[in-house]
Amino acid sequence: NQKDFIMTNTKGYRRGTRYMFSRPFKKHGVIPLSTYMKIYKRGDIVDIKGHGAVQKGMPHKIYHGKTGRIFNVTPHAVGVVVNKRVRERILPKRINVRIEHIKHSNCRLDFLKRVQENGEKKKEAKAQGVRFNLKRQPKQPMGARFVRTQYNK
Repeated sequence: NQKDFIMTNTKGYRRGTRYMFSRPFKKHGVIPLSTYMKIYKRGDIVDIKGHGAVQKGMPHKIYHGKTGRIFNVTPHAVGVVVNKRVRERILPKRINVRIEHIKHSNCRLDFLKRVQENGEKKKEAKAQGVRFNLKRQPKQPMGARFVRTQYNK
């Protein structure tokens, strides 16, 4: 009887990760050595992304795609502080992850580039003796223009 048989959700640790931890197309096989040659230091900001080929030191699926800050470095792994939302609270969680499952985050590159450019602009302004606005400006409204209605249909 079809009505009597109701499937329940699986309760496994990796439930629902069929596509999350699968390797991308043409990215199977040996992990590139550059993954292991990267240097991680305390305070670095990293992105967590589970690597399906390495089961050791894999983060839980909750942390997949999250960004955190390194608080501890060991020979094969790092400790990362990640924010996790539990109901109405945001808890800083400390997790240990092998280095195959993390990469340096690009989230601060824009900011650091802007800081460097502002420093250069500040030097130029000081040399010229001019005040310069270094703040980012929101996109301004479009300028006034004439609209021709003669040939509209």
